[in-house]
Amino acid sequence: MTPALPFLDTLQFAAEHATAAETEFRREIAQRAKTLEVARSSAFRRLNLMRAIAEAVAHAESEEVAVAGATAVLRTKLGWWSDSEARDAVLSRFAPVAEAVFANMSPEALAFAEGGEAERPDVVGTLAEFERWYAETHPNSFWVLFENYMPETPVVDF
Repeated sequence: MTPALPFLDTLQFAAEHATAAETEFRREIAQRAKTLEVARSSAFRRLNLMRAIAEAVAHAESEEVAVAGATAVLRTKLGWWSDSEARDAVLSRFAPVAEAVFANMSPEALAFAEGGEAERPDVVGTLAEFERWYAETHPNSFWVLFENYMPETPVVDF
């Protein structure tokens, strides 16, 4: 039997400490990567939804038509083919976003962009306000709703 050697205990402790440090680092990196992944996917979902909303609102002749078009886009993107109290609440809270997009595209807002006096509506701020409301009233982020799994449907040839 080999005698107890203190330097081996010291080296064993150092090896265990290095393993623990590496494990903790890998856990932190995995968590940070997940956080960045969620931020990226939310940013692209936000961009893609608002691009579709802007396209729908671009040709609206009135604010009512703009809100209806934006609501239709949102329903389609989320696959909401039926109504519910919860869905109606989301859609009604989203209406100010559509109104801000419509106002942003109005002749007055465009004049502001060209140096006029009108104030340009804050679409991003209005969207952020909607997102805050959603986060306060639901367990998940609004953008999680866009993770709907669409099962494959068989193609039937008649």
